[in-house]
This record gives sequence, structure tokens and C-alpha cells, in this order.
Amino acid sequence: MRTLLRKISPALHLTRVTTAFAAAANVWFVILWTHASGTPHEPGFAALRAVPVWVLLVGGAVNAVGLYSFAMAMNDVMDFRRDQKLNPNRPIPSGRLSLERAINVVAISLGMSVLGATVLGIPAVVLTLVLAGAVLMFNGAGKYVPAIGMLLLGLLYAGQMAVPNLNVRFVWPIWLVMTHALAVEGLRQGLGGRATTISRRAVVFTATGWVFWSLVILSVGAWRNRPVGERWWRGWTMWPDWVDARAAVGPALLVVVFGVWVLWKERTLGRGPRLADKIARYGALWLSLYACAWLLGQGYREEATVLGGLSLAGFLGMTVLREAYALFEHPIGYRR
Repeated sequence: MRTLLRKISPALHLTRVTTAFAAAANVWFVILWTHASGTPHEPGFAALRAVPVWVLLVGGAVNAVGLYSFAMAMNDVMDFRRDQKLNPNRPIPSGRLSLERAINVVAISLGMSVLGATVLGIPAVVLTLVLAGAVLMFNGAGKYVPAIGMLLLGLLYAGQMAVPNLNVRFVWPIWLVMTHALAVEGLRQGLGGRATTISRRAVVFTATGWVFWSLVILSVGAWRNRPVGERWWRGWTMWPDWVDARAAVGPALLVVVFGVWVLWKERTLGRGPRLADKIARYGALWLSLYACAWLLGQGYREEATVLGGLSLAGFLGMTVLREAYALFEHPIGYRR
């Protein structure tokens, strides 16, 4: 076991798999929400009704973790020359993982994401491939331009969440995930002391893009929720009448708590890479909390319990894995 972890630990570092549980939680939420809401409200695609829920959850997890790992690994492959100067401890520049093996990890991760999507149906496979193309765009240019990078990252999270059911009607959770991902990236760059600064022009561009895509997402949801048989321009509603208004209370409280937590951490830790790392890690955790809060607010307690249990197991498992391979890479010894 020790030898195995020592061999795979560079690949685990490359893919940042210890935070991939949040991506899986987003996909699980859409699957569970669609099933709990029923055909009249969230019809979804045929695959979501023909396949057992546990199979969908497994396929969704494989798809989410694979796509997340693909994005993280691709980032390091395309940045390996830059990391030789700025991040020499990363797996590729440090020599712990060759560039050829890293490219293999990229290919395997993409294959995993497509394989998981096949369980969810053809639309899920197509959307997965579109998102993979967007990941390439982000790593090729977006991340070097903060205004574009932050917005594109938020859209990637929103798109990845919609993979199980591209026709989901209650779109507010997707909008919240997009907004949260954008805000976390902005806070990470703004408070992390990164070399890339965020100019006022970038802030204005990002805010304008956020408003535009918010209107797009919410308008699509409003159009889908119009009464059956109505003309296309009538009956649009931002909040479906079958969704309890109290479902928004939990997520709203979590937004406030996260904001207070960031302010507290900034005061206790100060700005710098350490704060940026914590914002990124706990920002990922918050995504699974949002998902559970939406389900609980709607009264889907069984689904919320399932999602909470899966998220907790994923978080604990990946935390243990993170500590295990960190211990094997830097074993505790005695000073002489």
C-alpha cells in the first residue's frame, strides 16, 4: 500500500483529486433533484428515468471527477515551463512525474468523464465534450486574463453541474454555483498575493459578464417554467410555483456565513498564498453544502441525507488520502 501511494501521489497532486468531491456533489444534486421532483416538474432525459439512481450517481461521480481531474492536469501540462520558475514543487517540474505520464493522466481523465457521461445519456456526453473544449480554452488563454478567466471558470462549474440534466427547470442552484465559483476565484486572486493583479477594468468586465450570463441562465429557467400550452412569450416565471420559497433560505445563509468566514480568515491569516489555498479548499466544500441546503429547503430529506452522506464520505476519504500521500512523501522522522 505504501509503495502504491508513493507511485500514484504525483498523479493525485496533478489532478487535485482531493477537492473533486465538490464537483461530484453538484452532479449528484441535479440527479437527486430531478428524481425527487418527478416528471411533471423535472422531466429530464429518458436515461434519468430508465437507469437506477445508484447507477446514475456512480456515473455522475465518474464524470465529475474525471472532468475535474482533466482540467487540473491539463493546467499543469500546459504550464509546466512556467511552473519550473514559479512553482518548482509541482509534480512535473520537480521530476516526480514525467510530462509523458502527465499527458497520459490527461487522456485517462477525459476518458473517465466521457465514460461516466454515457450512463447519463447522449446529451451528457455532448456537453462533457463541449466543457472539455472550454477547459482547453481556459488553460490556453483565459486564466492569463483575469476578467475572462474568472467568468469562464464560473461558467465551467455551471455547465458541469448541468451535465446530468441539461433541461433542468429550476436553475437557481446552477446560477448560485456559477456565482460562487466566480467569487471564490476573484477572492483567491485578490487576497492571495498573486502576481496577476485584477484591474478595475477587469472587475467591470467580469461583473458585466456575470450580469449577462445570470440573465441568460435565469431567463432560460423562466422560459422552461411557463405553463404547458402557453404561447412562448407568456407565463414566464423566475421562480417555479412548485418550489417552496423557503428552499432559498439555507443557501442564502450559507452565502453570508462564507463571507463572514473569509473576513475572519483574512484577519487571522493575512493576505497571501495560505489564505488563497484555504479559500479555494473551503470554497469547494461550500458547493456540497449549497446542494444539501436546496434539497432540505424543498423537503427532500431522503435525497439530502443521501447527498450529505456521499459528500461527507467523499470529503473524509479525500482528506485521508491527501494526508496519507503527504505523509509518504514527507515522512515524519527524528531529529539528530
